[in-house]
Amino acid sequence: MTLKQQLSLQDYHDMWRKMLDPIDRFIDGTSMYRLLLYYLVGLVMAAIGLSAVGDMHYSAIAIAVEAAISITACWIINKVFAYIFNAPVNPESSLLTGLILALIIPPDLQLYSLMFMVAAAGLAIASKYLITIGNKHIFNPAAVAVVLTAWGPHQSASWWVGTAVLLPFVLIGGVITARKVRRGYMVSTFLIATTITTAVMVIASSGSAVTSIHNMVLTSSVFFLGFVMLTEPYTSPTTKTKQIWYAALVGVLVSPQVHLGSMYTTPEIALVIGNIFAYIVSPKVKLFAKLGERKEIARSTHEFSFILDRKLVFEPGQYMEFTLPHTKADSRGSRRWFTLASSPTEDQLLLGIKFYKNGSSFKHAMLEMDQNSQIVAAQLAGDFVMPKDKTKKLVFIGGGIGVTPFRSMVKYLIDTQEKRNVRILYSARTESDFAYTDVFEQARQSLGVRTAYVATDESHITAPYTISGTINKDLLTRTIPDASECIFYISGTHHMVEAVQEILEDMGVHRHNIKIDFFPGYV
Repeated sequence: MTLKQQLSLQDYHDMWRKMLDPIDRFIDGTSMYRLLLYYLVGLVMAAIGLSAVGDMHYSAIAIAVEAAISITACWIINKVFAYIFNAPVNPESSLLTGLILALIIPPDLQLYSLMFMVAAAGLAIASKYLITIGNKHIFNPAAVAVVLTAWGPHQSASWWVGTAVLLPFVLIGGVITARKVRRGYMVSTFLIATTITTAVMVIASSGSAVTSIHNMVLTSSVFFLGFVMLTEPYTSPTTKTKQIWYAALVGVLVSPQVHLGSMYTTPEIALVIGNIFAYIVSPKVKLFAKLGERKEIARSTHEFSFILDRKLVFEPGQYMEFTLPHTKADSRGSRRWFTLASSPTEDQLLLGIKFYKNGSSFKHAMLEMDQNSQIVAAQLAGDFVMPKDKTKKLVFIGGGIGVTPFRSMVKYLIDTQEKRNVRILYSARTESDFAYTDVFEQARQSLGVRTAYVATDESHITAPYTISGTINKDLLTRTIPDASECIFYISGTHHMVEAVQEILEDMGVHRHNIKIDFFPGYV
C-alpha cells in the first residue's frame, strides 16, 4: 500500500492546516492595510530585481524613481488635503495609492512622464476628498485617477504589473491577502466572470478562446486588479451577496472584448463602473465619534462607549472599521475592524475590546483616549446577522471577546421584546473573563434565552450556569440535541471558529446553517 493510499482525507486536511498555521499566525498579527503595503512593496522590489537581471521591459532605475515620486507625491498631497479638510491623516492609505499607481503607470524618466505621475497622484488623493457623498469617497482612488487622465491629457495606464515574470509574485501575495480579508470568493467570482466573458466573445467573433485566455492569464491586469483593487473595502459592497454581484460585473466589463458603444472598457473603467454599482447597492457610512465612557467589563476587557455625530442605522451583529491616528504606529497600523457590541436600539456605539500584555499600538492609543479624543468609524458591513424568519432555532457560540455580536443581538431582542428560540454557548478561560453576563442573564429572565458559560482553564466553578471544560463534540451533542434543526453562529479566534465548524459538520449540520463572524485577528 502506498503512502498516498494510507493517508485519509482527514490526514491531508491536518497536513494542510499545519502548512497554513504559520501563515495564519502572521496575517492574524498584521493589519489588512499593513499586509497589503508589504505585498505592494514586495512587487516593486521584485520588479526592480527582475529588471536588474534583464527580465523586465523597464529599467530598474525608472521603476525605483517612479515609485519614489508616486509615493512621495501621494503622501505630501494627502497631508495638504487632510489639513485643509481637518481630516485624520492615515499614512498607509496614501502609501498604498502611490504604490498602486507606480505599478500600473509605465515607468519612464522623461520629464513629461514624471509630471504625469505627480498629476495622477494628485487626482487620486483629491478624489478621496472631493468626489464624496457624506464624507465618504466613492471611487478607488488609483482607478479614477487614471480614468480622468485618459480623458484629459490622454495618458493612460499600461498595467505593466501584469506580466508573466511578475505573475508568481502577484499570485502568492494576492492569495495571502485574500485569505486575510476572507474575500477569496470575490476574486474567484471575478476571475470566472472575466474568463467566461472573454471565451464567449472570442468564440462569437471566430477567434481562439485558448489563445485569448492564455494571454489574459500571463500578460493582463486581471490578477492584480482582482487581488488588490477589487477587494478594497471602502469602494466595494458591504455584504457577501452584493460583493459577488459586484465582482461578476467588474469581471465581465474587464474582458478586453467588451465595449460600450465605440469605447472599449479598460481595467480602470471597469472598476469605476463597479464602484458606482457598489455605492448604489451599499451606501457608505462615515461617522466621527467621541469617547463618552470606558469601563472594565471583564478581566483585561474594556467597553468603550462612543458618542456619535449622527444616528447610526445597522443590524445587530455587523462590524465597522475604526481609524485612530497615533504616533509610532506599529506594523498593525492605525485602522482596525471591530464588531459592534451595541444594539441599534441604543444611542451610543459600544465596543468590547480585549487587551493583551504585548498589544498593538492601536490598542495602547485607545487606552489613552479621553473625552476629547475622536475616532473615525466607517465601512459598516457584515452578514453575521439574525435571519428574517423569527421561527428559526438559533445557537450562538462565542469565544472570548468574540461574544460582542451576540451582546448586540441579545440586547436588541431585549429592547424590542422580540422572542426567538436562542441558546448561547460562551467560552472563556476563567469566570472573571466572561463579559456582558448582565445582558445575557437579563435575556434569560425576560425572554428565556439560555446561556451556558464554559470556563476552559478553571475547575472550581462558583457561578451559576457555568461549567468547566471546552466546547467539544460531546458538549454540543448534549446541549444541542436538535442541532440539525438549528442555525449556528460562531464568533471568536480563527482557530476556535474552524474547530467548532468542523465539529458541527461532523455532527451533520449543513454548511449553509453555519454562520461565521468576520474576525481578522486579535491585533
